[in-house]
Amino acid sequence: MESAQHYIEDILHSKVANETVVELKGWLYNKRSSGKVKFIEFRDGTGILQCVLHKSHTEEAAFAAFDEAEQEASIVIKGKVAQSPRGDWELHLQELKLIAPAKDYPITPKEHGPHFLLDRRHLWIRSKKQMATLRIRAEVIRAARNFFDNRGFTLFDAPIFTPNACEGTSELFEIDYFNDQKAYLTQSGQLYAEAGAMALGKVYVLGPTFRAEKSKTRRHLTEFWMLEPEVAYLDVDGSMQLAEDMLCDIVQEVLANRKHELALLGRSIEALEKIKKPFARMHYKEAAEYLEKHSKDNFKEGMDFGGGDESILSSLHEQPLFVHRFPKNIKAFYMKEDEADSKYSLSFDLLAPDGYGEIIGGSERETSLPLLEKKIAEHKLNQADFEWYLDLRRFGNVPHAGFGMGIERLVAWLCGSSHVRETIPFPRMITRLTP
Repeated sequence: MESAQHYIEDILHSKVANETVVELKGWLYNKRSSGKVKFIEFRDGTGILQCVLHKSHTEEAAFAAFDEAEQEASIVIKGKVAQSPRGDWELHLQELKLIAPAKDYPITPKEHGPHFLLDRRHLWIRSKKQMATLRIRAEVIRAARNFFDNRGFTLFDAPIFTPNACEGTSELFEIDYFNDQKAYLTQSGQLYAEAGAMALGKVYVLGPTFRAEKSKTRRHLTEFWMLEPEVAYLDVDGSMQLAEDMLCDIVQEVLANRKHELALLGRSIEALEKIKKPFARMHYKEAAEYLEKHSKDNFKEGMDFGGGDESILSSLHEQPLFVHRFPKNIKAFYMKEDEADSKYSLSFDLLAPDGYGEIIGGSERETSLPLLEKKIAEHKLNQADFEWYLDLRRFGNVPHAGFGMGIERLVAWLCGSSHVRETIPFPRMITRLTP
């Protein structure tokens, strides 16, 4: 009977017994010699493991293969699992076979600039920190989907081609569609999620979204992934509670399953362990009063927050911070007015600590058909494109709410990344369309 395939993560998580002989298939990450002992760092996609070649336990042919193999050469190794003097797991190699060379691999251990690495992104994702970040990204998505699936939500797929804007036409990528029609790459799946909530009660959309905003900040991409739940008979406070529960669940799952990757990235485990309910809540008016005294950007009440403003507010707490009830004039047309004060909307942003800014934005949705028609006109949108959306208010209208969470911004905060471009395999920015 054929033996089971082993992987580095099984060894690192002590799922393989000490002194077990295993065969691993992967790539040479790095190598070095120390007298008669030779070392390789070996990767297989699940982790990186130190391997030791010594004449006492390694075949002679393996030393010849060691000399021939370059960085990123594909190799197959066989050896005995052991603990190093420091307590780390390693492999005492018996065999090493070279499968394919990687002559003149362009990304060497020396320092490289960001443009050089972005041009070679297809290779750079093999690096330690990039592999760790992408595994944490996958864990975030897995945890988020499990959170909603386990609570009776239905995954609801929204279209990527749309006939209309969701939050204004200035940030849309326009496409020539069939029969002289104009189509746009979606800014958000939220409007379609509302239709899903009216049919299925509780839904979530997960998919790529696109913004043509010409921004060069460390928080912006032109293509990014959004998670957007929508719930019938939910109000703004319930939506904030749902976001809080979800985020705490995701953080706990990342800590439980990706602590090794967080440590490799140098991320403070202790800081993430403090992310627990309840999160502080601050009315926009209170936040505006604070910023008028402390912002360096001449903030005035009625303005939307800039990145610096978000950093000032988030620095007040170790936990994420909810700022709610923004002025309706700076928010999207579909956000419900606050009946207590119609100047404000029943909206919220969740700001991450450490200056990472907004990671979740949500609201209760406007249910008044006349108000929606008025707001569509005020935003200079074509009402004909939204008749299907207005039908949701004509037929079985109910209170409902939801939010959108940018996957890349959340991952950047969890990993302590300096730029969201590090949190997606192939980033798209205003100056970057390749590889």
